Amino acid sequence: MEVLTPTARIQLSEMFLAVFFFHSSEYLLATGFHGRANVTLGSLLISQNYLIAMIFSLVEYLTEVRLFPQLKEHWWISIFGLVMVVVGEIVRKMAIITAGTAFTHMIRTRPDEHHELVTRGIYRYIRHPGYSGFFIWSVGTQIMLCNPVSSIGFAIVVWRFFYQRIPYEEYFLRRFFGLQYDAYARRVHSGVPFVR
Repeated sequence: MEVLTPTARIQLSEMFLAVFFFHSSEYLLATGFHGRANVTLGSLLISQNYLIAMIFSLVEYLTEVRLFPQLKEHWWISIFGLVMVVVGEIVRKMAIITAGTAFTHMIRTRPDEHHELVTRGIYRYIRHPGYSGFFIWSVGTQIMLCNPVSSIGFAIVVWRFFYQRIPYEEYFLRRFFGLQYDAYARRVHSGVPFVR
């Protein structure tokens, strides 16, 4: 008896490739801009909560592929999710590359001498493209797997995380850049739905 269908093998391969590429490229870009000595494994962005969410999504996938295999055969849904993964990855990496050394994985609570307000490139259109890209990417991974529960769960949890994180980060950005940041924030959307 076949353990995984050909569709399941393709979807899981795409998922593992997406996760590997996302995290390894985050780390490589961080070391490229900040130097290895200034980057920790935290730049891989793998937290305990993240691991729990990913394990849950795999459990959901394997349960559904066993009990409801036809649920995973909706190719148009899976391809839509794959497109979201690619778009999210591109948006996030454009954010990192455009911001360069101004992009960090931890919120800065003090400006350094080279700190600048980046409003060029993708930042002309999206105020927080790194967050926007991650939101699209993370939900896309679950749509790609045709995981209905995890798709909704990831959307809610990631949105809530950014709903709390963006105002906290912007508090410091307003302290660093004052009226310049206020004008920028009024002009450019956050990039995360329903987060002004």
